[in-house]
Amino acid sequence: MQKTEEKNRIILGIDPGTRVLGYGLIQIEKKNAKLLYYGIAQVEKFEDHYKRLQYLYERVVQIIREYKPDDLAIEAPFYGKNIQSMLKLGRAQGVIMAAAMANQMSITEYTPRKIKQAITGNGNASKEQVAAFVQSILNLPKAPESFDATDALAAAMCHFYQLNSPVSGKGFSSWKDFINKNPGRLK
Repeated sequence: MQKTEEKNRIILGIDPGTRVLGYGLIQIEKKNAKLLYYGIAQVEKFEDHYKRLQYLYERVVQIIREYKPDDLAIEAPFYGKNIQSMLKLGRAQGVIMAAAMANQMSITEYTPRKIKQAITGNGNASKEQVAAFVQSILNLPKAPESFDATDALAAAMCHFYQLNSPVSGKGFSSWKDFINKNPGRLK
């Protein structure tokens, strides 16, 4: 269920994994994003893949119940050489999405390249670069220790940028064209 034009909202970003899941929450107030919470869920401690999926589902539901996010921004799958790993990752993404749907959240998937592009301006940026930008954007005193957490925060920020994008399907021919069509964005 998509919520429309709310001034305040919470976005849950997820970097799914079958060994480590990264999550990050940002709160949007008057078109500004601020950090709410972030962390990782270690699932590699479970030998059984189905126990991992159950743990992922329960942990995501716990986060949703505690913070009541409006949106889920999740990193989409990317092509890999190991088919078994891809299938396991797809299952992990599925249980995360099911947890969000069970709580009436809107879900948006972003490719890793799209997230990197939105955060750093470079779709081929390294995890270190993404972490440094996330730290700077959200004014964190230090970067989270896990790239899984910074990737999740990056997914949430990417969604925030997409929600507030001045581009409504039309490009701009120049900076002057952008300014003329968006006078309120100048300070």
